Amino acid sequence: MSALFLRARLRIFLLPLLFFFSSCSESPESARVVRIADGDTITILYADNTKEKIRLYGIDCPERTQPFGRKARQFTSSLVFGKQVTIRSVDRDRYGRNVAWIYIGEMNLNAELVRAGYAWHYRKHSNDPMLQRLENEARKAGRGLWRDSDPVPPWKYRNGKRN
Repeated sequence: MSALFLRARLRIFLLPLLFFFSSCSESPESARVVRIADGDTITILYADNTKEKIRLYGIDCPERTQPFGRKARQFTSSLVFGKQVTIRSVDRDRYGRNVAWIYIGEMNLNAELVRAGYAWHYRKHSNDPMLQRLENEARKAGRGLWRDSDPVPPWKYRNGKRN
């Protein structure tokens, strides 16, 4: 068998898979950020003037009343408020919010929050190795919330407030 024949067979096999996987996720959309609720929740305005609340995928920022909660919100605001972003939807949460990756050009907002130490990798809802690596690096470097000796994850904080 020639290399040309093998490449042709490989294309025939891979092409349908490519179409299948590309149809599984929504295509990216573009919109302007008009509100920052907290570090990991923003509101966007589409070109047709509809608004949508977006929960950032794979991360969990401190609540506003937690240490670094306001700084996480300010960090998010400084990167995206009023700017055009690209949204790559992943899921819907139990509140109906779009859970997505947010990009400003090539920069991934979700990853930048973790890298800066303003968010945890939310392993309950994500097994993304990049987010875990960025959290480990931020912890080791003592960035953001990792300056505290024993930071309380927001999911534990929220659970404590309910009880």
